[in-house]
Formats: sequence, structure tokens, C-alpha cells
Amino acid sequence: MRLGVEVFTLLTMAQMWNLLAGYTGFVSVGQQVFVGIGAYGMALVALKAGINPFVAVAFGGLIAGLVGTLAAPILFHLRGPYFAIGTWVLAELFRIFISNNEWFGGGSGLTLARAVQGVPREWRTKIMFWLALALVAGAILLVLCLLRSRFGLAIRTVRDNEASAESVGVNVLRVKLTVFIVAAFVTGYAGAINYLNSMFINVNAAFSVDWSALMIFVVVIGGIGTIEGPIIGIIIYFILREYLSDYGTWYMITLGTVAIGVMLLVPDGIWGLIAKKFNIRLFNTRSRLDVFSSEDHIISANAKGGNNDQPS
Repeated sequence: MRLGVEVFTLLTMAQMWNLLAGYTGFVSVGQQVFVGIGAYGMALVALKAGINPFVAVAFGGLIAGLVGTLAAPILFHLRGPYFAIGTWVLAELFRIFISNNEWFGGGSGLTLARAVQGVPREWRTKIMFWLALALVAGAILLVLCLLRSRFGLAIRTVRDNEASAESVGVNVLRVKLTVFIVAAFVTGYAGAINYLNSMFINVNAAFSVDWSALMIFVVVIGGIGTIEGPIIGIIIYFILREYLSDYGTWYMITLGTVAIGVMLLVPDGIWGLIAKKFNIRLFNTRSRLDVFSSEDHIISANAKGGNNDQPS
């Protein structure tokens, strides 16, 4: 069940990174900032304010969303690789600040044993599992609903061309801000659950770029720009981790080799290859435009008793 929490939280983070990069065009390598803020926000609310830690995970997400709201206007002035670097710089600023502040535990980190004192370990494990499962299900449903709405069309229009999106009346800033805040909130929520599951928060681990690397790996090998892709990617990643983690450096080399191989041989990812070959789609996020010819209208009119001699 503890492994299940890891799987569900990382899949949630990957879905949010995919929403940013795959659907909106924001390639971020600093999503770990929201993982760390969500974890520390949860810990401080639980330890300092005495709030139940299972309730405090929601505060972790809210604090991450607030930071995303404040940081977004600054980051949006950056484009392309500069945006990606900007998100990483933001994560490093928070890492340095927290590691030098004893109120946050400094470099030693924080333990959550006192926060969950009195809760039996068996119950704690079950609660964390169901919280993580509800989170990943909610994240997938949220992405699906967003993409199937008119807002989803605006998201993809902004990704393709911001100037064209503005010319047809799309509020580009609102679209970008909404997606960024949603991704920050959900990623922070996932980070809070993940570190409550491990019972200890270390600043260098919570704000490590490894989090963003894992999100990118999962999305790229599974299939960027699809909901199914991160699900396939997370399965492949955890299979590789479980069987290769004892091999040290070769484990990381294997992950890198798999990622490069997929990008070169299957640019659309594993799911993209499956969907194209078998013409299947588990989550339909595409919009369809039905175009009727004049002949279609005539046939419809004849079916209702119109003039059969009407020319086509």
C-alpha cells in the first residue's frame, strides 16, 4: 500500500506536468518547487498549528497554489527554454531559503512522527492509500473535464499560437494562469501526501530536480499530450525501478537509454504507438467538427416530406 501511494502521487504529478507541457506548451523543469512547498506546508500546518495531518495535506496544496499564483505573472514574461530555467531557479530559491531557516528544520529536515502520534500504523497506511487513490482519480477526471470543455479548446489554441488565440477572443493570460495554478495546487497536494507517507521531509530531496526528471520521463515514454500516456509511463517506470534499483549507476543509465530510445524510435510515446496501431483511445479529449453538405440538408428535407424533385 505504501508503494501504491508512491505510484499514485507520481502519476498525479506527471498528469499535471503533462497538462502544462503537453496541452498548454509550458515545459517546466522546476515542478519540484510545488512538491517541496506542498510537503513543507502540510508539515508546518500539522506541527505548528496542531491540525490533523490528513487534513493538513489540503493546506499543503493550497499553499502551493498560492505560491503558483504569485510566481506565475513573473514566469509568464519568460518564453521557451527561459521559462523552463525560470521555474528551476524558483525551486532553487525556495530550497536555499528553507535549508537556511531553522524554523523549517533547516538542512536537517522535519519528522512527522509527532503529528501522527496516536494514529495506529495500519490505519495510517490505509488512510494514505485511499487519499492518494482519490487524488489521482480526481486529477485524471479534472484533466479530462478541462480538455473536453470550451476551456480545453482555449488551452490548445494558446499552445499552438498565442497571437492567434488572442485574435479569436481567447483571454490568453487567464488560460495560462488557470492551468499553472491548477498544476501547482494538485502537485503540491501530491507532494504533501507523498511526504506524509514517508514521515520525513528533507529539503534537498523535496526540492530535488529529480522530481521533474521523473515527471518528464514518465510522460515522454508514455506519450506526451495524452491522459493515457502517463499511466503507461508510470507502469514502465516502476517496473524498471523495482528490478533495476539495486544496480546503482546502471539503473539511471537504463532509464536514460529507455527515454532516448523512445524519443528516437517512437516520438509519440508507447501509448501513441498503441493508439495509432489499434485505433483505440481510453480518454477521448479531442473535439469534432461535424460538417454537413447541401446534399445532406436536401436528404433531411425529403425525409420530412419535402419536394422530391428539388435538385441536389
